[in-house]
Amino acid sequence: MSTDQVLGLAAGLGSAVVFGLAAVAQAHAVRRSGFRLDTLVEFVRHAVRDAWIWVVLVCYLVGFVLHAVAIWLLPLYLAQATVAMSLPVTALASRRVAERLDAQQWGSVGLVSAGLVLLAAGSGSAGEAVSSWWLAAALWAGLVVLAGLAFTTVSRERRRLAGGPPHGAGSLGGLGLGALAGLGYAGSALAVRGVRLPLDGPAVLCALAVPSLSLLAFWVYSRAMSSGAVAAASAPMVVGQTFIPAAVGMLTLGDGVRAGWGWAVLAGLLVSTYGAVRLARAQARTVATSSGPGVTPAGRATSTG
Repeated sequence: MSTDQVLGLAAGLGSAVVFGLAAVAQAHAVRRSGFRLDTLVEFVRHAVRDAWIWVVLVCYLVGFVLHAVAIWLLPLYLAQATVAMSLPVTALASRRVAERLDAQQWGSVGLVSAGLVLLAAGSGSAGEAVSSWWLAAALWAGLVVLAGLAFTTVSRERRRLAGGPPHGAGSLGGLGLGALAGLGYAGSALAVRGVRLPLDGPAVLCALAVPSLSLLAFWVYSRAMSSGAVAAASAPMVVGQTFIPAAVGMLTLGDGVRAGWGWAVLAGLLVSTYGAVRLARAQARTVATSSGPGVTPAGRATSTG
């Protein structure tokens, strides 16, 4: 591996540690009685007065800077896959919010780690930063669609917790909300690749898309962890923010693969994704069997606000 790749990998793994710890702190913050998550406006109004949320935001800011370095120095499929290593960190730290992993779940964490090793072995050079109107337009269109899905899903989840009619296909729950958060963070990662100097119109729009997508994903992720286990909400988020940037990076942004190592990249993506999904399912079953009606994984009564 080149010096840039080593530095990028170190930055990516550093961001994974920070993100993993921040996820557990975020779960602790949003599960306390009275924390309002029903709408994005309510969430922001409440969060700016909450010391725990500020700690989480500082952690995410540090993690974002490290992650941005990884995005600029590594192919997106590897930069995003390093974030999957936040799952073992979250699994260890989640003992602080009374969640433990069994042997099967630790096996899933091992699969995620093995997939990352394969990705690192097969990674090639990173593509250049791409500042274009089509990327900026796609990011903002995706933000609008994602916001609509997020507001609809949170509304259904709120009605479900309140015991009301589901109105439609029903709530996606913590897993679905985690997946939506993953889409938001995926868009944010793509937006980072679209920022370059000197700044032009598309680069400015991409830069503005980074906090916009991140804020929406942060809210949805918070909502997911208020109604589901930390790792169960984190696993689909990791899958979403890994696969989409990986595909876009290789197909349109010039991310390379080592000659003859395409199988390792493909296998790494499949193995790490399977491990994340396996972990999510196992934790969801654990929550379903250990939590009674109206009780969250944190052990407190659910609240409609």
